[in-house]
Amino acid sequence: MSRIIADLSVSLDGFVTRPGPDNALGTGGEALHTRAFSDDPEDRQFLREGSARSGAVVLGRRLFDVVDGPNGRDDKTGYGACEVGKPALVVVTSSPPKSVRLSGLDWTFVTTGLPGAVAAARERAEAASTSGGKDLDVVLMGGGALIRSALDAGVVGTLTLHVAPVVLGTGMPLFTGAVPRTLVQRSVIATSTVTHVTYDVL
Repeated sequence: MSRIIADLSVSLDGFVTRPGPDNALGTGGEALHTRAFSDDPEDRQFLREGSARSGAVVLGRRLFDVVDGPNGRDDKTGYGACEVGKPALVVVTSSPPKSVRLSGLDWTFVTTGLPGAVAAARERAEAASTSGGKDLDVVLMGGGALIRSALDAGVVGTLTLHVAPVVLGTGMPLFTGAVPRTLVQRSVIATSTVTHVTYDVL
């Protein structure tokens, strides 16, 4: 069965976005994602391996609107940034869009909430695992509220945080008001741009 992995960047003071209308990250929030375009070989390897094992990705509607918007992703900055992958993409939304700009990607829109989206993503990841002959994961990409909800609901088995060496001071916190969870640290990889920390969620 495919693992459910929550994967996101976070500031040293625990924020996943900053306020502001500029993009999904807010004004100055792009500092959280320097590692995605880093030349550091360990960052590149971490991103490449994560993209390669992603069978399906779950994201919220706000993030979809940014990704599929006119200034959103393209062939050079797709899923996995420079390590562009094309897993199935499952969007949690109450209102599916009338059209999709990135029509070459495999989109599924789920209106029954997060559990339905995770179930749909798991089905897609397991089908891709069978056809590809290797185990592939379901990755919860965000936003922060979606991942916090998934952690609170107990559906996340692995949490990977990319802790950026930046203090944002304000924004959307990942864990405020969260249901208590025990984490077991599995690995820590420090690079020139970020510290990648992976936990098992109990």
